[in-house]
This record gives sequence, structure tokens and C-alpha cells, in this order.
Amino acid sequence: MTPPAPSRPRPFGRALCAMITPFTADGALDPDAAAAHAAALVADGCDGLVLSGTTGESPTTSDAEKATLLRAVREAVGSQVPVLAGVGSADTRHTVELARQAEQAGADGLLVVTPYYSRPPQAAVEAHFLRVAGSTGLPVMLYDIPGRTGTRIEPETMLRLAEHPRVVAVKDCSQDLLGATGVIAATGLAYYSGCEELNLPLYAVGGAGYVSTVANVAPRQLRSVLDAFDTGDTARAARLNGLLAPLTVLMMASGLPGTVTAKALLDAGPVREPLQPAGREAADGLRRAYGELLAAL
Repeated sequence: MTPPAPSRPRPFGRALCAMITPFTADGALDPDAAAAHAAALVADGCDGLVLSGTTGESPTTSDAEKATLLRAVREAVGSQVPVLAGVGSADTRHTVELARQAEQAGADGLLVVTPYYSRPPQAAVEAHFLRVAGSTGLPVMLYDIPGRTGTRIEPETMLRLAEHPRVVAVKDCSQDLLGATGVIAATGLAYYSGCEELNLPLYAVGGAGYVSTVANVAPRQLRSVLDAFDTGDTARAARLNGLLAPLTVLMMASGLPGTVTAKALLDAGPVREPLQPAGREAADGLRRAYGELLAAL
């Protein structure tokens, strides 16, 4: 008999895509392309979508563009698919404004990154998240990515934040599997891997799933890893995970941002400066790896 899947909180499903933000050839927001991409992702196995995060080029989109993008995607996927809005910034007041705007535009949840550049101490980090969590009625996914923000959400801080009723999830890019394991064991927080190489390990210790950039181009293939694990076929899960690794390396660890590599594969318009498009050699390598993945799966 196949063992049942482990019980774990999944407020937004298991397989979430950190969605790109398509632009037209002249660099304007392309809501129609965003809507089409969102619908295709859901049809190919994504449980939910996360907009205006790192992959969504949130530092270079305006507040108005963020709202337009959210409304277009909300209309495209309907009310049954969770859509989270990235509202993080370096300014608590601005983050609160974005959170309220996202609630009005139809978001189901908020992705809130640690304030960056100013490197606030842990008490200030905690106060920031609590202020944002108290500003709307939406559930909050904390975004712990110290490699970009310069500041970790320390496990002790995470434990305190978990006491807030609207802090329900974490997108974990801390690269600290031991720390994440401890918080998962001690709280009801839903931990979503934000680093594809840790999707399966984090899931195995009680994680909820992933929020993935690679899912922009391989949603079904990424989901198949979790599907195999949930049926108890851990050997198959490991094999599928290994087949995804070469593409993950090229997309996420080749020196190019995931936004750049995803758009190179999808032909989804330009990236906004200061980012630059992938060069010919990098794009060709990505296409080869992608073709090999599709052939293997």
C-alpha cells in the first residue's frame, strides 16, 4: 500500500511559480502576455503564482504596473488559483502601501521580503513584518533571502513572527536547511523552497513545496518530483530531481539572474536595466539543456 503523503500546512498549494513579468519590445509592461503565461502555467501544473518578486523584476516596475499585472493575472486564472503579490521594499511605509494596493487588486496573499540595503537588526526586521502583516487582511509569506537583502530572518525571529495569525508561510532562500528544519518542527509555518536545489530536501523534512523561477519553463517537470515523493517513490523523486539539475544550474547558478535565463528560454520580451539579456552562447546552452530535459521527461 502506498503510504499517505505527510500532513503539512500548504496555504497556497505545493507547486508555485515565481513568475516573470513580460514586457513588450519597447520595454512596456505586457499584461496580455502575462495573462497568457499565467494561464499556461496553471494548465501545466502550477498550484499558485507569485508576482512581482525577484524573478518578476519588482525593483524596476512601478506601483501602477504591479497593480495592472496583478489584475491581469487574477482575471486570467480565476479565483480558485492562489495569486500572491510581492510587496517588499526597503521602506516599511511603502511596503504597507503596496500591501494595501495588492489587497484591493485581488491578491490572495503577500510575499514580503526583508528590508534591504539598510540592514536592520532583528528587532527592526520583526517590527517591519508585523507592521505589514497588520496592515491588511491577507496572509503573509515571509521572504528570507539574505544573499540579496544582506539580512537574515534569524530562526528565533521566525519563531516569534509565526505567532502572528496572518504570518503563515516562508519562501526560504537562506540556504540553511538545519535552521529551516527547526522552525518547521516548532511552528505551523508553511516552508516553500526558493532554491530549486533544495526543493526536494526541504520537502522531505516537512516543507510545503516551492516557489520556483525554473517553473516558468518546466512547471510539470518540477511538480513531478513532489508527486513522486508523495506517492512514497523516493527513488523516482530523486531521479527526476537529478534530471532537472543541469537546467537548474544553467538557469540559477551560471552567473546570470534567473529572470534573464527564464526570459531567454521563453522569448518573453526584454529585461529592464540594469539587467541585460543573455548572450548568444548562454542562450544556446540554455536551449540545449531545456531540450534534453524535455526529451528525458
